[in-house]
Amino acid sequence: MHLYTIDTGFFKLDGGAMFGVVPKTIWQRTNPADENNLCTWAMRCLLIEDSDHLILVDNGIGNKQDAKFLSHYYLHGDANLIDSLHKTGFSAAEVTDVVLTHLHFDHCGGGVQYNASRTGFEFTFPNARYWSTPGHWQWATHPNPREKASFLKENLLPMQESGHLHFIEPGQSSPFTNVDFLFVDGHTEKMMLPRIQYHEKTLVYVADLIPSASHIPIPYVMGYDVRPLLTMEEKTSFLNEAVRENYLLLFEHDPTVECATVAMTEKGIRADRMGTLREFMRE
Repeated sequence: MHLYTIDTGFFKLDGGAMFGVVPKTIWQRTNPADENNLCTWAMRCLLIEDSDHLILVDNGIGNKQDAKFLSHYYLHGDANLIDSLHKTGFSAAEVTDVVLTHLHFDHCGGGVQYNASRTGFEFTFPNARYWSTPGHWQWATHPNPREKASFLKENLLPMQESGHLHFIEPGQSSPFTNVDFLFVDGHTEKMMLPRIQYHEKTLVYVADLIPSASHIPIPYVMGYDVRPLLTMEEKTSFLNEAVRENYLLLFEHDPTVECATVAMTEKGIRADRMGTLREFMRE
């Protein structure tokens, strides 16, 4: 097995929304805001090469949306999905599976793109199965008013209409040998977190349960979460397990920290060691 981070660039979101009830005087120490109160965030994906599977976890925001939509998020940086994939030595056609932790636009927008004439859509990964969960798919295609703006039909419906869409059922066996899934409901219904067995290590791609290393403290919960109190319960359970089992956490949105382990301290569970995925994999 080989693991690669896939960088798809940066975007900006309101700092207050990202940290919920935590005061700006605290969160700006690690995530400084610009004059519009916006902080920079990564859209970091994970590529898993394992036997006959090449699995991409999430795929960024993509480029289908119009200039007005994208202007709200200030996309920047030199990295993009396809170039980052090529740097690992693989092409989009070689990806066998695309695992979508959830279907908010910044996690699944890169999986579907316009065709050359911009008259319709095509799949960025034409030979891949796209994986979601039945509960989350129902949630995303019949959205509540709070999340409706995050579930874009052009990202979702082509997967279903083409037959590329497949489901991972909570409680059933994983379709992959060395990857299983944890399911959480605080951020959105049935978000799935891949848990990867890599030699003697266990890595968890924590998606929006813990979007950055700065979100490890239990009360640091995003204003975007539909059930923030449940998120706190899920974080507490997961982080205690992460300490006990020495999990390595991979952060999707942290602009500088790719990975961290966690430890119990007198202040509660906090980041212990931080570094890049490559650094941890060398150990």
